[in-house]
Amino acid sequence: MDTVAKPYRLPIAILVAGIFSVLIGMGLRASMGLFLKPMSLDLGWGREVFAFAIALQNLIWGILQPFAAAIADKHGTGRVVAAGGVLYVTGLYTMAEVADPLYFQLSAGLLLGMAQSGCALAVVLGAVGRALPENQRVFGLGLVTACGAAGQFTVVPIGQIFLNQYGWSSTFVILAMAATTIIGCAYFLRGNPNDTDLSGRTGEFTRDGLSNTIRLATSDRSYWLLAAGFFVCGFHVAFIGVHMPAFLSDAGLPPESGAWSLALIGIFNVVGAFTAGILGNRFPKKYLLGILYLLRALTIFIFVSLPITIETVAIFSIAMGLLWLSTIPLTSALVAVMFGPRYMGTLFSIVFFSHQVGSFLGVWLGGYIYDSTGSYMPIWWAGIIIGLLSAILHLPIKEQAVQQPIKA
Repeated sequence: MDTVAKPYRLPIAILVAGIFSVLIGMGLRASMGLFLKPMSLDLGWGREVFAFAIALQNLIWGILQPFAAAIADKHGTGRVVAAGGVLYVTGLYTMAEVADPLYFQLSAGLLLGMAQSGCALAVVLGAVGRALPENQRVFGLGLVTACGAAGQFTVVPIGQIFLNQYGWSSTFVILAMAATTIIGCAYFLRGNPNDTDLSGRTGEFTRDGLSNTIRLATSDRSYWLLAAGFFVCGFHVAFIGVHMPAFLSDAGLPPESGAWSLALIGIFNVVGAFTAGILGNRFPKKYLLGILYLLRALTIFIFVSLPITIETVAIFSIAMGLLWLSTIPLTSALVAVMFGPRYMGTLFSIVFFSHQVGSFLGVWLGGYIYDSTGSYMPIWWAGIIIGLLSAILHLPIKEQAVQQPIKA
């Protein structure tokens, strides 16, 4: 029997491949907001048309994510990430040729939504979580999330440069070429998860099948509280990520202000996610999550209460960046604490569906409310209220392993 370790199965190779696939995928997704205003003006659409397509993308991503993660957990992450990369390339290239709203819904909504489900954080974090020992897991999850956030401050500004130079259609083609990187990363993420050595890492959970583990999770109150809180994260980041450039342009700031605001969020997102990974090893994760959502609500409240200037946008972007995806390593690690890492990708994806429902509503309602009232303010205030509610929801969560009920 061959006992030589294969390079692509080494934890460091899985970690690096996961970092780069998430970096490109998150960077491409974060750049979508740059296209809202120019495409809407060029094609004569209301903002709700673009917003609904991106909202649909988030919803499809959320619906398909548990299935993609389940396939990855049972048959290997590599093939799922490769399929996501192919769909990403196809969707972006198709978006370059759009001429009517329906075509845009199919490309930006359906194809990119399917692509995201295959190569986004939930799938990759499952592979990384299985590859790392328990005492390094939260740190590794935070590192992948933090480095993935680097895509926001690299891809977004570059996308804005291409958008200014070549227009939205050619820029989509360039982004499609960048998406081919994801397919290459898939090679290093391949392999059978059942071959992963989980001894000493999962305890009781290694004996439970996927269906039993899902049944256990969905009957647990803390699991649903975690999912409900994550809904708010999706609402916040999707609304800001898609509508922030247009919001700042409407306020009289230069078109580039939206790109550098998102880039600034991305830079400090790296710091925030990395720090969350470290703090998650030292303090109760549920309390850290509650504090994060409380600070988000406070940050948004201060921002909308002040005049919109370059200075206030910079301060808001820095603060929101620190809080942006810091929720992900903590939320995913809580799932691992409660149910073990073996099926972490699938169980986190179910929680992530709630996140994507929030994303759908944040993006779509942003466009709908703006077209109806000419203002984004109702959505900003909604974000404040639900941020406070999410902070409260995390308090009753039981941060401990969930045991299978004893059979009579």
